[in-house]
Amino acid sequence: MGAGPDDKDIIDVQPEDVHVQETPQRRASDHERRAQRPEVGTPRYLDPGDNVFSLWGRVIMARYRRVAAAVTRHIIQRPLHIGVSARIFHPEAGAKGLRSKNLQYLEESIAQWVMSRDVLVFMIPTVNTDGLLHPSNIRLRDYARHLDGLVLQGGADVSPQSYSETPTRPEWSGDRARDMYELELLHEFVEAGKPVLGICRGCQLINVAFGGTLYQDIASDVPDSLAHVNDEYDRNRHEISFPAGSSLSKLFKGHPTGLVNSIHHQAVKTLGRDMGVEALSVPDNMVEAIRYRKAPFVMGLQWHPEFHSAGGVELLDCTAILDSFLRVARETRF
Repeated sequence: MGAGPDDKDIIDVQPEDVHVQETPQRRASDHERRAQRPEVGTPRYLDPGDNVFSLWGRVIMARYRRVAAAVTRHIIQRPLHIGVSARIFHPEAGAKGLRSKNLQYLEESIAQWVMSRDVLVFMIPTVNTDGLLHPSNIRLRDYARHLDGLVLQGGADVSPQSYSETPTRPEWSGDRARDMYELELLHEFVEAGKPVLGICRGCQLINVAFGGTLYQDIASDVPDSLAHVNDEYDRNRHEISFPAGSSLSKLFKGHPTGLVNSIHHQAVKTLGRDMGVEALSVPDNMVEAIRYRKAPFVMGLQWHPEFHSAGGVELLDCTAILDSFLRVARETRF
């Protein structure tokens, strides 16, 4: 087929050859559209009044609250670790088997009483850095550093030597070895700012630790006193009163007296320094509870709260005392 008369007028136009002439009006219009669009990377939800300092301040505070919440959960959820001092059984002359060995143990009721508030209990053994068989670099201060509180359990008499006296009778010589171990343990926990609760012997030891003295035998030293110990053991009971202004009077508000067990022939005589009386026996006014005023919580109870039933109506329910001790343990654990 032959070429048409207009074929010579056809021009092959490629896309790159197309050029739209840009006018000043078009440039101004494009500039206005770009100005109306938000700057790339700036979210539309931001407050127009924000600046880099206020924005970073809120970011840092949000991170701080997140970390604080995590730490608080850890503090609240991790069980407390409470140490209990050991009772010590010394070898008997001529004995065989276990009775020929030094034994360290705790009475079951004291452990169960403390654990009733959902905490972990650890008996703290004596330490011996100079042992011939198994020397160790562990110190009692290591226990004070890693545990949250200390309970000094009852047991043998405090030795009169520990408060610079001599025994008036041989059977009242007490356990000087245990005194030395528990006095060091007590001072390490106090120095670490951790709470201490002393039970019976533990109450007397706290008083001695701060320079106080004891009646070596109540019946001999105070003949007109109550029988603070007899063959009924923990069934021997008497009333106590809480002096006005004491922390126990506030804790047991509305209950000026309470009934407690009594299993002790020694008692606080002269108070140690910075020590206050928290309870007295009725009617002979023997000291039944003390508290050291210069620490968050260092208290001694002359009776055995672990032998009282929680929620009991006859004997004083001492759960509130235990809870106060544990609250301070949680507050001072770090």
